Parts: sequence; structure tokens; C-alpha cells
Amino acid sequence: MAFGRKDDSQGASSAPTGDGPTTISGRFSMPAAAAGRIQRLEQLEETDKSAFTSDLSVNEFVLLHKLGFDPLGYVMGTSIYHVGLQYGNWRQSMELEVLTAAMYNARELAIDRMRTEAHALKADGIVGVHLAIQQHAWGAGELEFVAQGTAVTSKEPNPSLRLADGGPFTSDLSGQDFFTLVKAGHFPRALVFGTCVYHVAHQSVRQTMKMTGQNMEIPLFTEAVYTARELAMTRMEDEAAHHGADGIVGVRAGVYNHIWGEHATEFLAIGTGVTTSPESGLAEPSMTLSLND
Repeated sequence: MAFGRKDDSQGASSAPTGDGPTTISGRFSMPAAAAGRIQRLEQLEETDKSAFTSDLSVNEFVLLHKLGFDPLGYVMGTSIYHVGLQYGNWRQSMELEVLTAAMYNARELAIDRMRTEAHALKADGIVGVHLAIQQHAWGAGELEFVAQGTAVTSKEPNPSLRLADGGPFTSDLSGQDFFTLVKAGHFPRALVFGTCVYHVAHQSVRQTMKMTGQNMEIPLFTEAVYTARELAMTRMEDEAAHHGADGIVGVRAGVYNHIWGEHATEFLAIGTGVTTSPESGLAEPSMTLSLND
């Protein structure tokens, strides 16, 4: 059984074609329009004459300001991706590795381009990151992957806030959660995720007939879903370890069908990898005794 659409290559392409500039990681190229946007952002940063843009709420903006961070601008990255073809056994539960690779690669493209925009603004990090997938009427068989958030900079220069490649940290925490996290002596390192596109096998006619009129578990489906979720969670944890995170907060596990049909499903785990600093933290609560009657 085929999932996705036929392509010349069975694997996911690691970079779009073209001779444009590369993203901050050096792994992907930038479309001409995106390169032009980055150049404009760099010029605005040098002249320092433009108002910042942000998707922060008023409360989030005030809390970040109290922490010593200033917003620099709204940044984004996008990639419209064509997913290749893969065959799966109708009666066998299995990972669809071509589709998994495509979902990884497309999201990495979007995130890397977003970080490149933030780097052009000399940002230390990106907060409130949102990842989204959407379709357009003119590309019904393709998916657009979008990463967006607000680039911020610390009022006190601190190179340790950035990642190993010199680029900004990323976090999908809200401004309120970011404030609480930092005040408690922790700090975000990177938005991390793990994904697995899995084909859940069909039941045979005999198996379906045996279930008629009965309340019973379906071990075939249970086992497949457990396996797929475990793969996604493990990959997210491995990515956090790669960034030197001590743990992951705000983890969400989602299930998405996209465009492949009901038995080919993406299992996605996503959260923010954080590190812990023992030097700071929230003040211990104290008891107050009222002298009033």
C-alpha cells in the first residue's frame, strides 16, 4: 500500500536546490526571498530606527522585560515540502521511514530558517515558538511547515545563552512559563521534538468478525500505537541530550494523519529542553503572622 505521493527519490532531500546563502547551521540553503528578508533585518538592526514586532501578549512582554530581555522582532521560517512515496504491508505494523525523514527534514528547515532570521537581529534566543503545518489550495498534495516566534536579546551580554553554533536558543514556553523557569534557576536550551510516521496494520476479516458485539482490547492496534509513541519520545529525549539539556518541560504528544490516509499516522512529541543552574532560584516562601485581630 502506498502512502504520500510518487517522487524521483525515496528519501527526504536535505536541502532545497539553489545557490543562495545557507542557514545558521550551514545545513540548508535560504530561498532568495528569505535571504532578502534577512538582509533587511540586518540593516534595520544596524540603523536601530525601527519599532520591534512581536507576537507576545502584553503580560508576556512585561515579564520578559522584568527578566532583562528585550524583544527584537518577529521571526519565522517556512518550507513547503513534497513528501515522497513509501509502501507498507497491509497486515504489518511498521514505521514508514521515508515519511518520518520527510517530517523531520521539513521541520528542521523551518526552524533553522527562523533561527537564521533571529541571528541576523543578533538575538540571544527565540521565545514563544510555534510550529504549524498547513495546506494551500494551490498545493493540495504538499504541506507547508512554519516555525515562528519572537527574537529576544539580553540586556546584559551573555554568550552562554546561545547554542554551540553561536545561534539563539529556542523555546515554545509562554512568556509566563519562561519567567517562572528562569526565576527558579533554570534556562531553556532548545525546542526539541521526536517524530515517527507509523503504519498501523489492518485487521483481517476473521479478527473483525470475532469482535462483533464484544467489549475487548485490540492488541494489534495497542502494540502499534505504543511502539510509535515510544519511538517519538525516545527521539525527542536524544535531541535534548544532544543540546546538553538536563530535562524537558512542557512536553506534548500529538497524533496527526495529514494527507496519508487513516492507517498512516504521525506521532509527534515536542517540548523545551532546559538546563539547571544551582546558583539562583525563587525565594523560599515565608510565613507571615498578622498582628491584626
